[in-house]
Amino acid sequence: MVELTIDGKTVEVPEGSMVMHAAHKLGVYVPHFCYHKKLSIAANCRMCLVEVEKAPKPMPACATPATNGMVVYTQSELAVAAQKSVMEFLLINHPLDCPICDQGGECQLQDLAVGYGASSTRYMEEKRVVFHKSFGPLVSGEEMTRCIHCTRCVRFGQEIGGLMEMGMIGRGEHSEITTYLGHTIESELSGNMIDICPVGALTSKPFRYSARTWELARRRSVSAHDSLGANIIVQVKLDEIKRVVPFENEDVNECWISDRDRFAYEGLAVDRLEQPMVRGDDGEWREATWADALKVATEGLAAINTKEGAAKIGAIGTETATLEEMSLLARLIRGLGGENVDMRTRMLDPEFDANRNGAPWLGMPIADLGHQDRVLVVGSFMRADHPLMTQRLRQAVKRGTQVNSIDLAADDPFMPLHARMTVRPSEMANALAQVAVAVAKLKSVEVPAEFAGVVADETAQRIAESLVSGQTRAILLGNAVVHAQNASQMAANAQWIAQQVDGRVGYLTAAANTVGAYLSQAVPGENGLSANEMLREPLSAYITLNLEPALDSSLGIRAAATLKNAPFVVALTTYRSAAQDWANVMLPIGPYTETSGTFVNAAGQPQSFKGVVTGFAQSRPAWKVLRVMGNLLELPHFEDESSESVRDSVLSEDIQSRLNNETKASIGVQPKADAAKGLERVADLPIYRSDAMVRRADALQQTPASDFKPARIHPETLASLSIEEGEKVRLSSDSGEVTIAVQADTTVPQGAVRLSAGFAQTAVLGCVDSQLQMERI
Repeated sequence: MVELTIDGKTVEVPEGSMVMHAAHKLGVYVPHFCYHKKLSIAANCRMCLVEVEKAPKPMPACATPATNGMVVYTQSELAVAAQKSVMEFLLINHPLDCPICDQGGECQLQDLAVGYGASSTRYMEEKRVVFHKSFGPLVSGEEMTRCIHCTRCVRFGQEIGGLMEMGMIGRGEHSEITTYLGHTIESELSGNMIDICPVGALTSKPFRYSARTWELARRRSVSAHDSLGANIIVQVKLDEIKRVVPFENEDVNECWISDRDRFAYEGLAVDRLEQPMVRGDDGEWREATWADALKVATEGLAAINTKEGAAKIGAIGTETATLEEMSLLARLIRGLGGENVDMRTRMLDPEFDANRNGAPWLGMPIADLGHQDRVLVVGSFMRADHPLMTQRLRQAVKRGTQVNSIDLAADDPFMPLHARMTVRPSEMANALAQVAVAVAKLKSVEVPAEFAGVVADETAQRIAESLVSGQTRAILLGNAVVHAQNASQMAANAQWIAQQVDGRVGYLTAAANTVGAYLSQAVPGENGLSANEMLREPLSAYITLNLEPALDSSLGIRAAATLKNAPFVVALTTYRSAAQDWANVMLPIGPYTETSGTFVNAAGQPQSFKGVVTGFAQSRPAWKVLRVMGNLLELPHFEDESSESVRDSVLSEDIQSRLNNETKASIGVQPKADAAKGLERVADLPIYRSDAMVRRADALQQTPASDFKPARIHPETLASLSIEEGEKVRLSSDSGEVTIAVQADTTVPQGAVRLSAGFAQTAVLGCVDSQLQMERI
């Protein structure tokens, strides 16, 4: 520790700290632009000049190391004069467009100009103009003349996003911040550049010119789009959401949010179901009052329950539903006497529930991700599935963490990987078995009989060596593991490895409330059917909760066909087009922005929130709709008057005691896939196709990440099939076929075809975990 004095106050800071850090510890504000606590030090704005005793000139507080006995003055005559001179310099070319600038009212330059700027300038020369830049559909660079070259955006891209998309060209007054050769910004974290820009050079393109900052009400909430549960501030004008920005929480999302969290709100304004609808005997939809629609819904369910029994009724929702909604849906089904309730629409392994012990979770607080020595990530498209957790691992790698990967496609995670195995879906369990065999040899442990004949290749050996070394070790199972047909076996293999290396197994979990589905018991009970089983074989009646079956289910178009053929379906839905083709009754419910509720993130951390705007048209909170349905069906335990009451009943027991990643499944390997049967499908879920709201957010759908891509196949696989890149082929499965162009892609394992899920074009192929036949057209 070193001790120094700032403005007469003594403070101790760790060695290597800068004067700025010491000032922050004391609560002394030093004006700055380029400094940011999460970014490296650039010291290029010079606004933080302070007087240091015995120094010949003012020194930048952000780049001056603190030393023992140092005496610093931040508000002396010399320091203030230096700061005012820098401000005068920064304003030489700055345009005077505060009245129309989106940053007006929350602009650091504007704020500091009040305290350190002059009422007039000595510079009468023409101001320079920087031509506007096109950075894509999310970030606006229309006013780059405002840029003061603090390079925060450049450093953010390189250090946090992992990709240096922005940089500076030119010298002197010809310097400009721009992208490489006019490329757009494609990082999944790019919106954070808007937040950290200290002037109005980078602004939000969807928000642009739609409101002024002082007109906006600010309301806290929790994002619903991945298992992190990012804390957000939703900014509202006249009961309309105008903007979403991060709320700082070091334990969860730090001060960042992903672009999916930031811009998904655009999906709230389109395709909304405005009022209850009932389908007549002629197949036509008609508008209904809430009383009439609820009567039709409950009487239909009651009739089927009486005639065929509760085993013929199923409830299917998505993992983006709140804890309260899940709990009441499960209560309703069990009140009728059934067990067919499930929120996990992409899960295929029927043995996963039978072998699990407790609710699968991350196995640690989210903040601990950045403090593991060794990490093995299995079956995750990291940047698309969990962008901010990937960011934590990216920072950990800089501190010496070794991150290894077993994956289905060699996408660039924008961090150096210690070792990587890219395999076909059927080979993931075998890849883990190879690592297990290598670990056994390194630890002098007998290789289990189930792994007999397995030989560890060089990469598996390298992963094993990594896991055996270090102090803290974690094996993180991604969405592709949990959604695989042999998920329980892979979990068992991972658990065996973790036991040998004294590590822990964690699930990254798929969505905002995956853990909450288990805690609320919105998963099938004994003899109950999973969502996959309910959607494979038709039941007589269904209740769905915000389900868009063709895109939310692993079964694709087959799931929608099952619901369409069912005698009676009640759909609680936010979006009309999601259910109008197959439901009998549609009840409009509000998304997370219009209801109170709770999400339990991957770390088992419950985060409650309130609705930030009133319900759209006649939509109602889903928990209230389900409560009334329970009352009309005369079921017990539907007396709750508030969502908090429902939440407390679910969380009355200690959460930690209910979280457990142990599995009773048997370890082993998968039989080698028969190449003659076809190509294995690698079905990634693009980041902006993950849920109904995101799929309707216009700006996100304009990004390259949302483009429907050709079938991507390894060049050697194409050569073996005598197919050339760019040719059109017919891909067929048991459910249907698509005609699509092929693209050579070395990131795809041989013998596989990468065809993204989440698109109507590929939903016709049915199950995402399938083999496809290919023929040239």
